[in-house]
Amino acid sequence: MHTAIAHRFADDLRAAGFTTAALHPLIGDAAEAALARAVAVPARRALARHPQNAVAVLARLFVLGDVVDASSVAAALPTTGLADAERLGVIERRGDSVAPAVAVRPHVFADGGEGWIASDLDELAGVFPLRPDHVLGVGGAGRTLVSLLPASGNGRALDLGCGCGLVAFELHRRGFEVVATDISPRALWFTRLGAALNNLEGIDVREGSLYEPVGDERFELIASNPPFVITPRVAGVPAYEYRDGGRAGDELMREVVAGAAPHLVEGGRAIMLGNWQDREDLAGLERVRAWTEGIGAWVIEREQLDPARYAELWVRDGGTRPGSDEHEALIGAWLDDFETRGVTGVGLGWVQLMRGSGLRRFERVVQAVDTAVLAAHTAAVWRAAAWLDRTDDMVLAASVLRVAADVTEARHHLPGAEAPSVIELRQGGGLARTVSADPALAALVGASDGELPVGVLIDAIADLLEVDAASLRSDLLPRVRELVLTGMLEVPHGAAD
Repeated sequence: MHTAIAHRFADDLRAAGFTTAALHPLIGDAAEAALARAVAVPARRALARHPQNAVAVLARLFVLGDVVDASSVAAALPTTGLADAERLGVIERRGDSVAPAVAVRPHVFADGGEGWIASDLDELAGVFPLRPDHVLGVGGAGRTLVSLLPASGNGRALDLGCGCGLVAFELHRRGFEVVATDISPRALWFTRLGAALNNLEGIDVREGSLYEPVGDERFELIASNPPFVITPRVAGVPAYEYRDGGRAGDELMREVVAGAAPHLVEGGRAIMLGNWQDREDLAGLERVRAWTEGIGAWVIEREQLDPARYAELWVRDGGTRPGSDEHEALIGAWLDDFETRGVTGVGLGWVQLMRGSGLRRFERVVQAVDTAVLAAHTAAVWRAAAWLDRTDDMVLAASVLRVAADVTEARHHLPGAEAPSVIELRQGGGLARTVSADPALAALVGASDGELPVGVLIDAIADLLEVDAASLRSDLLPRVRELVLTGMLEVPHGAAD
């Protein structure tokens, strides 16, 4: 990879003002929304109105994948020049025109900094079918993984299956010393190109499968969006490196999850996205539980698809439209594979691991969540889990807790009834949980203002409700633990560190 040329190319992109903020007013809200649906026509029409604007020229070339006249591209890339841009591998010259060889799209990183992500041209640019070693750009899964990463850190981090390099770039920007690995030489080329474009020096890029490139090295953080798609391993079913790991069923996901522990330092975390099978004899979350023996684990299933819906999702992802003979054959291949192996559904979700933690939590969380608060929330959950590990019921009863600021209470009454039939505690942030409460728990949460210990509050509530205090304590303390773990009740500042 020609680093010096890449730096000049980035200088030209920067000088042109090729950013998301500059592109938006040129295409407008409706066209931008259409782009998110992989529909380019409105944006193409809007950009055509600005033939001499450098941002419009670069967007037509590198965002939409259009062929553009060479003079306009040369004017937009004066420092790089067409010859060196072609040498870098980002354009192809075609007489008096220039075609894009890759996509280079403006991107706003999580810290607000502007940059660019390079990847293969895709459906938005009219590329079909995708090449088997297609390197995906920024998608929904990548954004989700980034939202789960700690906002800052230090030490060594591993981006396992780096693809276009998005996660590696985010980790570098957050303070980690990054190793980025992938089995695909093309993905590693894009990662090196993106690192140069964004002036992110020092990312250690290595080729190899899964953990092979790192030997027995250990890391403070492992992040991975692996090729987890469960794809039939039969002739006629296309496979793409970015999504299909070449294993039967969810075996690759098992290898990624089970292989993480030896590569984490004490207290180190792994954060992964993945799919897992529900089998006739064992639910998917229980399969993941078995993969995580011997390490702290928090696994969240965000969605569950039946075999037909799962097949439809990934056949469509490969570009095959409904109604064709090929579409019907591919759906059939997926369903045959699932039926043969006794698969009744597929779970999609997040896996988080921590070496040295006692947390073992496997759950379904399907409600919408605010991704902007995920990183802080998940870090707080791990801290709370550590505090609860070392806190017995006597210490918990002596602790002073405070209800989180985002927790509200909802009471539902039958018409004319004085007492509520349903009491709910609702979390505004975090994972937006809703917890059913009885009058005793609701009273305890309502009185948790950071002034009195939990045990004192329980005794007072027992007197008020005229029930046995010891029995009430046995009932409430486990539920208090759950509320502390999920962030609805908070321990004093610094106590959980």
